[in-house]
Amino acid sequence: MGTIRIVRGSASAPTEMAAYDAALAAAGICNYNLVPVSSVIPEDAEVRAVGTAPDLGPVGEKLTVVEARATVAGPGRASAALGWTREGESGPGLFYEAAGEADADDVRRRVREGLEAGGDLREWDLGEPDDRVETASAEPGTYTSAVVLAVYGESEPIL
Repeated sequence: MGTIRIVRGSASAPTEMAAYDAALAAAGICNYNLVPVSSVIPEDAEVRAVGTAPDLGPVGEKLTVVEARATVAGPGRASAALGWTREGESGPGLFYEAAGEADADDVRRRVREGLEAGGDLREWDLGEPDDRVETASAEPGTYTSAVVLAVYGESEPIL
């Protein structure tokens, strides 16, 4: 089975979209078209927190992702969190995301609550959760984005 990489980044820029693009660059995935999916981890997938993505294929291809994303206008703080848990070492599992103009503890708490609620919906014996949080300050007159993404596999042709 494939690998799901957990990547993250944050950046500031003069516009909302430029800040988001720069945060994706910090995570190593700004040259791909992101295709969001809900939050289920397939059986036998390896989940690895890598910080910044390696080369995942040609520019312009699509990447399947679960994304936590926050963009704020300064002054403020952007925080994004992505948490996961699974059944055993290689069983199915869940990702949950939370983001907003909040501190790291708040988004982490919301992710953990979401994972618990998601686990209650399923008949899986889910293990201890793990998470990654990205948080950054937005200075007055700028936008700041924070992102944490689960990237499924490598890129695929979009056309």
